[in-house]
Amino acid sequence: MNTPALTTLTALPEGKIISFESIRVACRNCTLMTLCLPLGLAPEDVERLDSIVRRNRPLHRGDYLFQSGDRFRSLFVVKTGSVKTFAQSPEGGEQVLGFHLPGEIIGLDAIEKDAHVCSAKVLETSAVCELPFGRLEELSFTIPSLQHQMYRLLSKEIAHETEMLLLLGKKSAEDRLATFLLSLSQRFRKRGLSPTDFYLSMSRHEIGNYLGLAVETVSRLFTRFHDEGLLKVDRKHIQLTNLDAIEAMVSRVPVEECRRRMS
Repeated sequence: MNTPALTTLTALPEGKIISFESIRVACRNCTLMTLCLPLGLAPEDVERLDSIVRRNRPLHRGDYLFQSGDRFRSLFVVKTGSVKTFAQSPEGGEQVLGFHLPGEIIGLDAIEKDAHVCSAKVLETSAVCELPFGRLEELSFTIPSLQHQMYRLLSKEIAHETEMLLLLGKKSAEDRLATFLLSLSQRFRKRGLSPTDFYLSMSRHEIGNYLGLAVETVSRLFTRFHDEGLLKVDRKHIQLTNLDAIEAMVSRVPVEECRRRMS
């Protein structure tokens, strides 16, 4: 992963760009600080954490952070862009395990076996911060708040897996897609981005694979949601035009109650 610095700008869909200089922003100045490991750390401890972070050149769609079976060496935090994790299904295909946005950490599942049990592939031009786990572990012994952050992230990973099992086990196809869209909306909001107007970096097939739905079902539901006034869809561009109704669909409470909660 030690690659030469990229000094040119890399074009992204929708006119966005990534520069290597912006990737090298220190932890203390990063807009994702409140979503990432530095949360709750004293300034001097943030500096110590920053000293072990590797910031590499931008990665492009199809690049791997790691593949199943690779030796576990580092955790990765998405800085810009998005990454999907997936495993080989019993039928020999691909089972999507998750989609990771800026501020989210990847690779925690490899700690126990010292090897990655899934693969992580970049969905769009992205940048990541690499955290060599051996050095991170040593640092966490001397910084209790960093150790607490690691526990929090592990707990979050377990909670996500539990939520996914509940989603696949009990909810209808409509509820699954609505839950997925609401999750993206909430995650974008936390990053200071629009919760109602965004682009999907993943394909309909990948969404269906993740939600346990046929790609035809996903496409049909997008059309249905569009016709019902829940959203507007133009290929990968999504506008949630009735977020209250989507929340109501997910939580099964009246729309008026959703409005009250959001006010």
